[in-house]
Amino acid sequence: MAMNRETKRMLQRQGALTDDGSPKASRRPVPSANAPKEPRTKPRQFVKEVNAELRKVAWPTRQETINYSVIVFFTLIVLTALIAGLDWVFSKGILWLVSK
Repeated sequence: MAMNRETKRMLQRQGALTDDGSPKASRRPVPSANAPKEPRTKPRQFVKEVNAELRKVAWPTRQETINYSVIVFFTLIVLTALIAGLDWVFSKGILWLVSK
């Protein structure tokens, strides 16, 4: 594994590499079947939490929404026209090649 000196030193400080630079062998922890699970959230509590999070959202103003919609609509028209134009050009080119 090729790495620069800075990365190698950082990994050695973290204990991921041995002194000679080779990776340390480590075992992954085995997931416990008896691990305590969090209790399931009740629907009412879930809705309360969702509402609390939605209050934190920075919603766009009406004017911003209109501006973004106009930009998307204009972009859609331009790209549709571009693709239709390219389709027409290529179809004329193919028909010209086939007719010869």
